[in-house]
Amino acid sequence: MRIFAIGRNYVEHIQELNNERPDEPVIFTKPDTAILRNNAPFYYPSFSTDIHHEVELVLRISKEGKNIEEKFASRYYDAIGVGIDFTARDLQQKAKDKGLPWDIAKGFNGSAPISDSFLPVDKFADVKNINFKLEVNGKLKQQGNTSLMLFPFDYIIAYLSKFFTLKTGDLIFTGTPKGVGPVTPGDTLSAYIENEKLLEFQVK
Repeated sequence: MRIFAIGRNYVEHIQELNNERPDEPVIFTKPDTAILRNNAPFYYPSFSTDIHHEVELVLRISKEGKNIEEKFASRYYDAIGVGIDFTARDLQQKAKDKGLPWDIAKGFNGSAPISDSFLPVDKFADVKNINFKLEVNGKLKQQGNTSLMLFPFDYIIAYLSKFFTLKTGDLIFTGTPKGVGPVTPGDTLSAYIENEKLLEFQVK
């Protein structure tokens, strides 16, 4: 099982970080050791002082495919969950300033909490109109809708499959909306799809 992730997929998030708007999806990966399940706590790592939350919808791949045409891409995922792409912003910026890869800033242990429940795709009337949000200590910090994506689900799958064979069980983090920000020990993070809370855990 692999974790793929899409960067810079919401315009207002691109703007808040002063990044360049991409012409193609920005792809990075996380190792499976990044996953946190069962609402397990996230332990703040000693190597960073600026860990940011980034709430994202997560696609679950349901069958193997490569070179998938966009018009057939919907056949390759069967459920949607929610997750947090934790980012060590200080380490990321240091690497970016030097033009170096930022795998460490994105892929460290525990950097990908995900919901145990994934909602079947057929639960949604339109996957291009899904609301999701993140609350920190009960206060709304991020909210997004898939209609605001630069690259929608099917395009992402088709694009990824040009380079990687997608396999059953692979996960795709599909991008974060505006409102990313730091977390601190003692925080409680709660993530929702529509009004259904699917993920809640503490930072320790």
